Amino acid sequence: MLKIAYHPIYVLPLPKGHRFPMEKYELVPQQLLHEGTCTEENFFEPDFPDEADILAVHDKEYVEALKQQTLSYREARKIGLPLSKRLVEREFLIASGTIKAAEYALRYGIAMNVAGGTHHAYTNMGEGFCMFNDQAVAAKWLLRKGLSKKILMVDLDVHQGNGTAEIFAGDDSVFTFSMHGKNNYPFKKERSDLDIELENGIRDEEYLRILKQTLPKLIEKQKPDFIFYLSGVDILATDKLGKLACTEAGCKERDRFVLQTCHDLNIPVEVSMGGGYSPHIKNIVDAHANTFRLAQEIFF
Repeated sequence: MLKIAYHPIYVLPLPKGHRFPMEKYELVPQQLLHEGTCTEENFFEPDFPDEADILAVHDKEYVEALKQQTLSYREARKIGLPLSKRLVEREFLIASGTIKAAEYALRYGIAMNVAGGTHHAYTNMGEGFCMFNDQAVAAKWLLRKGLSKKILMVDLDVHQGNGTAEIFAGDDSVFTFSMHGKNNYPFKKERSDLDIELENGIRDEEYLRILKQTLPKLIEKQKPDFIFYLSGVDILATDKLGKLACTEAGCKERDRFVLQTCHDLNIPVEVSMGGGYSPHIKNIVDAHANTFRLAQEIFF
């Protein structure tokens, strides 16, 4: 059964005009239920994680500053969201949802988080709408529990997973792969184990050609026993914060290829949604919903 982390706290009010589309976290589950792709049984509400799981990735001083709301103005501004205790609670629950989804993926082959993909969070700071790096936390959890020995991070958000790259720099148990816009945020990038930088305006055919040439060879060489997939839909031509030119059909084919590859090779995969900032919320919801539809189609 497909298991999907969702908690009502994923949807918090933001100031009018804020460019972060918080409402997508409510609309995607509603759409999946409405069309019959999922039932209530597919969804689970994560509990608060053991703080030790967060501290396995993030510095204690940073975590305490978030909890106590004592970040400096500059530190808070880099995150880009209005800080509150509820927002920090939300980040804890997102990380917990990805841990639990990773556990479900070991059982069912795949599991997903409606939120997550917070790949700009470093060990000691947050930025770009990210405070805790949910997939890094879950990866460390799997390794600490002895449930995985080699993990592959497949980050196909339009923005480089700079925080993930920093967290796992020099860690041979986790291979970080990020395929992203060359001229997109973050403008000072970290070094992943493999970075593929894409020029502005790249379209479906070229994007998919590069991905399909890269991922199977990477899996063959690294031999991961678990994959984390960040399926940001900000590669769309309509995206306000991306500079690529992929269509919704191309984005769906990207997801199909990644998920089919994991299924065919019998490698468990956890999927977190990542970014999506098109002007019309319908474009964002449809593109994200495709990822869940494909998970059902391919795995179940």
